[in-house]
Amino acid sequence: MSTEARVTTDHDVVYGTGGGRDLKADVYRPPGDVRDAPAVVLVHGGSWRGGDRTQLRGYGIMLGRAGYVCVAPEYRLLGESPWPAQIHDVKAAIRWTRANASDLGIDPARIAVEGNSAGAHLALLAAGTTGLAEFEGDGGHAGIDSSVAAVAAVYAPTLFFDGEHESGGIPFQALVESGGDAESVRQASPVRHVDATFPPTLLIHGTSDTTVPVSASLRMYEALVEAGVPVDLHLYAEQLHAFDAQPEFGRQCANEMLLFLNRYVVAPVPAT
Repeated sequence: MSTEARVTTDHDVVYGTGGGRDLKADVYRPPGDVRDAPAVVLVHGGSWRGGDRTQLRGYGIMLGRAGYVCVAPEYRLLGESPWPAQIHDVKAAIRWTRANASDLGIDPARIAVEGNSAGAHLALLAAGTTGLAEFEGDGGHAGIDSSVAAVAAVYAPTLFFDGEHESGGIPFQALVESGGDAESVRQASPVRHVDATFPPTLLIHGTSDTTVPVSASLRMYEALVEAGVPVDLHLYAEQLHAFDAQPEFGRQCANEMLLFLNRYVVAPVPAT
């Protein structure tokens, strides 16, 4: 592949501030002179306590080759800043992407968000809470719309519970060690924000996932269908959490993302 045909990466791009420091992202740019391209904000996983923005480099390159500008932001982890700093930072990354549409060569109306695991939770929550002050934060570009055209979530936590177990849920203590009141638990659960305004959604999950139960994606799927939201659900038999780290599965998931994003971001058409 010639140099001109390669995806290029801008490292350590400052997209906002949080906790008294700069927040940085890596930007994956498609080959050639890109104008009015679609964009995807890639949100890494790691149980909200680990991981980094390089984890989704493979998706950044694969989507970049297909013409998408990809922004992979870091966000403050729970060891540094308590919840909801993490969603504040993801929202700030979306706003930064839209505010810098001209420099990035993207169409500000065609920004999607994708995440894996904890990042998938943040992606879904960002998609479903546009304008909700509690989750917008002040990481930069206040007043810029944080909405997205579509969301893709790979093995996403979608529901929390505090106390009695709820099917498809994980303990709220994974996010807030001291627990929380019922409203805080509800607000942090993407499935509780589903209504007819939720953007088109892609859900991917392995059926043998012991970290986030597959029922988390099933419940999200059912809620979206009931609300009349376009949603694709892909289940992989006998696959564990993070199964897409295997190259053959990673490529297939990227292809599914591309088909979905091309349908609902690049050239959306009304349902017939």
